[in-house]
Amino acid sequence: MNVLNSNLDFKLMVIAFKIRDFFLPRVNILKEAGIMPGFHVLDFGCGPGGYVTPLSELVGKTGKIYALDINPDAIKMVQNLILKRQISNVETIYSDCITGLPDNSIDVALLYDAFHEFSEPNEVLRELHRVLKPTGTLSFRDHHMTEDEILSGLTKNELFSLSKKGKRTYSFIKMF
Repeated sequence: MNVLNSNLDFKLMVIAFKIRDFFLPRVNILKEAGIMPGFHVLDFGCGPGGYVTPLSELVGKTGKIYALDINPDAIKMVQNLILKRQISNVETIYSDCITGLPDNSIDVALLYDAFHEFSEPNEVLRELHRVLKPTGTLSFRDHHMTEDEILSGLTKNELFSLSKKGKRTYSFIKMF
């Protein structure tokens, strides 16, 4: 994964995300992922944590959220958000790929607006394939990519196949 070039780039991204989230609340995107109470969700490339609060509400007290990012500033922002909002079901992971999670432990993995940045996208897909449950879903969104790039990028290694295309996301299932 590439790291943002500077702290300024990250701060500008955070401001842009706050404006974006005002006009398109993250919960509207998450509804397409089919997240239910009790689910374990991995937000891969979580950034400043725009999905953390709505995810916490969707999975409820019996669910768990893992927020992973390569940027230490993003992890700090998520940790501050967790403390400020007193969210108890979120764990942060500072990594560029390896989650440290057990095999077949995640119900839904979110891969939103990060895939185009990865220097080793196939490694990320292998890791997501490993941690997703056999019935798990990879929910994908990346406005920097065309539909053909998305479908090719996620299915070419035969780890995932498209299960449905929503209004804002693509849902993929594991292949065996």
